[in-house]
This record gives sequence, structure tokens and C-alpha cells, in this order.
Amino acid sequence: MGVPVAEARNPSAPVRPGAIVIAALYLIFTSVVIRTLSNPNVRPHLPVYLALEFLYLVLFTLTLWLPARRPIWNHLYFIAQSALVMALILLRPRFDFILVLYVLLSSQAALLFPGRARWVWVAVIALLICMPMTILLEPLLGLSLALMPMTIGIIFAAYFSVTQEIETGLRVRQDLLKELQSTNEQLKVSAGQMEELSALQERNRLSRELHDSVSQTIFSITLHTRAAQIMLEREPDRLRSQLEQLQTLTHSALEEMRGLIAHLRSRENESASGTRT
Repeated sequence: MGVPVAEARNPSAPVRPGAIVIAALYLIFTSVVIRTLSNPNVRPHLPVYLALEFLYLVLFTLTLWLPARRPIWNHLYFIAQSALVMALILLRPRFDFILVLYVLLSSQAALLFPGRARWVWVAVIALLICMPMTILLEPLLGLSLALMPMTIGIIFAAYFSVTQEIETGLRVRQDLLKELQSTNEQLKVSAGQMEELSALQERNRLSRELHDSVSQTIFSITLHTRAAQIMLEREPDRLRSQLEQLQTLTHSALEEMRGLIAHLRSRENESASGTRT
């Protein structure tokens, strides 16, 4: 029996993206590290920046490859990662390239969470991108620096959401196709068994008819044969008519047997041709 579609892989389960997407995510993170190393204004706090970014990378990688089964742990992970990025921003608000780490989190939220929880976290991350920049810097400058990461984060989340829905749809269609194929095979087996049962029933019916009709005729032949033997001794003149009746009965029994055997053979040929097709 095929696996029911309802028991297929859970559509809301975390989905790991393809190799190209994973490479792109790590490339984005690498760009943040390079910007950190190349910015001379970061040097007074470089060890702190690198330590926090390394911790961010470790948590990001662990959750990407080994997502937690319980949603609460994923929520705690996002809280911890958001706090790490916020700490990096507070060290130097004008280092807007740090906001790219929020973009990665927004993409990961689309991979880890289903439905409403996904978009709640995308909205929270968008606020975490916008609010510190507008509060710590001039509102217009902070908003201008935050709009691009906010937009990219939302686009990435939408892209991963659509990709996950497409993959889920394909999995459901594959599971449904497997179930239909399994059902089709079972129907073929059942049809073959029904044909065999029908042929067996027909063979039994013909056997009963052959037994009943031919047995009765042969019994009559036996009686007429015995009568002919008696007439041969007592009334030889009536023997001719008795032998003619005996010949008629023998011919009738032979015709009945030929007819039933021919009918049985035709049924077997029909069953064999049906099996080959």
C-alpha cells in the first residue's frame, strides 16, 4: 500500500536551500567580515567585532544544518542572534554594513518557520534594522541606511517562502503519483485475481455440467447395454432396435463431451489473450 499523502513529509518542516544559495549566504557573511577587517575605524574594537561575528557564524551554521525540532529553540536562536547583531550596531552605529547580518537572519526565518511565525520574525527583523539607525543617527540618514537592508531582507524571505511552497507542492505531487501508481498496481493484481477466480468458477461449472449430463447418458448406455445382453439371449429379434438406441445415446454423449470441451478451451484462450494484453 502506498504512503498516504497526509503522511508525506511535513510541509512546514525546515528546508535546507540548495548549494548555490548556501554559498551565496556565506559569501554575504564573508563580505561583512572583509568590510570589518578593511575599515580602519573598526580597529579599536576589532577583537570584539570578530568575536561576535564568529559567534554569529557558528550559531547560523548550526541552525542552518541542524535546525531544532521544537519551535521554541528556533525562537531563542533568533533572539540570541538579534542581540548579537544589535551589540555590533551599538558599538558603532555608522557601520551600516553590519545590517547585512539581519538580512541573513530574515532569509533564515523563511527557512525555519512556517506561516505566520515566519512573517512575524521578518517584520521584527525589519524593525530591528530600522529603529536603531533612526534613533542613534539622524532620522533621515538612519532611514536611508536602513531601507536597502530592510528591502533585501523582505525580498529574500519572500524568495525562500515561494521556493519552499514550490518544493512542498512538488513533494506532495510526487507522493500522490507514487500512491496512484501503487493503487494502479494493486488494481491490476486484483483484476488478474478476479479473472483467475472467474475462470476457475467457469471451469467448475463446466465440470459439473460435464459430470451431470455425460454421467446420466453413460448410465443410460450401461442400462441399454445390459438390456441388449438380455435380449440377445431371450429376444434376438428386438436386438437391432436396442443397438440403434445404444448407438444414438453413445453419439449424444460424445457430442456433449465435445461441446463442453470446446467451450472450456475457448474460455481458456480468452483468459490467456487477456493476460497477454
